[in-house]
Amino acid sequence: MMLPRFNQYITLRNQIFFVFLLAMTIVLFIVGFVTFNLVGTLLKNNADKQIQQTAIQASGRIDNLYEQLERLSSQVVTNAGVQQFLLGEVLGENASFQERQALMQTINSFQAYSNGISSFELYLPNLQLLYPVGGENLSQRIGARWIEKADEAKGKMVWIGRTPTRPDQFLAIRRVSLVDRWFSRGGYLLIYVHEDYFNYHNENPEEFTIIFDDKMETVSSSLDAEISDISPMDYRSIAIKGVEYMHVQHQSKETSWTLVILTPLKHLTEGLPLLRIAVLGSGVLGFLIFFISSLGLSTLITRPIFRLIESMRKARQGELVSNTRTSRIVEIDELNITYNELVRDTNHLIQVVYEKELLRSRTELKALQAQINPHFLFNTLNALYWSLDERGEDELANQVIAMSQLFRYTITRPNADEWVMIGEELEHIERYMLIMQMRMGDQLAWKINCPAQFEQVKIPKLLIQPLVENAIIHGIGNKIGKGNIDIHIREIRPGYLKVIVKDDGPGMTEARKMEILSSINGGRIHSMSGTGVGLTNVDKRLQLYFEGVMRAKLVIHSAVGEGTKIAFEIPMNGGMR
Repeated sequence: MMLPRFNQYITLRNQIFFVFLLAMTIVLFIVGFVTFNLVGTLLKNNADKQIQQTAIQASGRIDNLYEQLERLSSQVVTNAGVQQFLLGEVLGENASFQERQALMQTINSFQAYSNGISSFELYLPNLQLLYPVGGENLSQRIGARWIEKADEAKGKMVWIGRTPTRPDQFLAIRRVSLVDRWFSRGGYLLIYVHEDYFNYHNENPEEFTIIFDDKMETVSSSLDAEISDISPMDYRSIAIKGVEYMHVQHQSKETSWTLVILTPLKHLTEGLPLLRIAVLGSGVLGFLIFFISSLGLSTLITRPIFRLIESMRKARQGELVSNTRTSRIVEIDELNITYNELVRDTNHLIQVVYEKELLRSRTELKALQAQINPHFLFNTLNALYWSLDERGEDELANQVIAMSQLFRYTITRPNADEWVMIGEELEHIERYMLIMQMRMGDQLAWKINCPAQFEQVKIPKLLIQPLVENAIIHGIGNKIGKGNIDIHIREIRPGYLKVIVKDDGPGMTEARKMEILSSINGGRIHSMSGTGVGLTNVDKRLQLYFEGVMRAKLVIHSAVGEGTKIAFEIPMNGGMR
């Protein structure tokens, strides 16, 4: 009940207005949504890149601090005094008190070069503590695993991490290689590093920085102590105490340490609320502008159409009449002109259709009469056959029955018999030859060569017979003496047959052959044999039924005094039916 009430509002004007307005609303929504998301993503990506660059710079600073430790410890182990002292210990020479004092002063002097190094410990190859005096051996201090790693590093510094006995310090170790003794093991240097040596101070107090060593143990963190440690993962954000942070990390190629920077997301999206208001305001303004424009445009388009509809409604009352109104809109004016032409054409077509219906009725009557003629012809030929058979005229009777079968093959069931087997086509040709032999006598001889496996291949009806007819009339008929016609069907390549019709007639010149081929290609020969089914017909049927087959066309070979050969190739799987 509600739908019919609103049918009066479903007009072209309202539909155009509604569709335009809906389309613009969708466009504005999509543009606003995409713009907001793209700009928001761009802001986040730019902030991400900036923080990533900050992480790279901070990681470079950590690498420099690590390199300072490695460089200073390298200076200690390569110092001439340290090398000479350890060489003497390896050779079994007991050092004097003055030499030990000198060693202590040398190591202490290096310690003063860095504020990050808490102390050094020097161990002999037998893992006994050499400096400072007294204390446990190296294996008890750090374990055998780190000693093996120091040996594998061959003099490079190995980072151990936080010490269990001194939680406020980190440990590193490197092996001392004796330069004057083929770089053999001369001892070990243990480096104690202050906990705050690698601390990184953020400019923004709300940002946090965490440094992990190559074993993913925390080296430095600006997070509160009550917050659990954060592992470097591949997530983009993390929540800490209800605040969402962006997670950016960078791993050093030099030390394999990982630096993580946590930045509050609210700092990265400070401009998004203003952007949201701007996009929403632009969308509302655009909607109002398009609302007014759509209303005016729909009215401008539909008003002349309504006038034309009024003129068309008047035609319901009687004969079609032209519309004399014009419009300043080109399309509407063209519609008026087209309507007027349609009125004239319709009145004309009414008369034409009436005449065509009358003609069609007469044609159907003639077609019904034509269906009786073949039936009458077959009955007459059969009656003639039985009459000749009763009189003992066997030869003439066979000729009559052959002619009857020839007509039946050619005329009856044109739609059902459009495609026949090659064996049926050759039987038809055999009957045609018998009839032609009755006229030509011993002058005509023929031979059909077709392997049995090809007799089941289907071809269009009457595709070969016109070529045989052409060979008899234009070949054998123009020859003095006996003439031969050879019909060969053979496989030239897998899946393709070649049909050849050859006669030993007088042949033709090259110019005549080219003239015939040109006429066939141009479709100007309709019947070379007088039967209505000529070479042009065969060539066109080949192209229609076997479209796409390159060699499915007539090929003529002829020379004066050598006869004529006409051939074509077809696929064994048939063509278009």
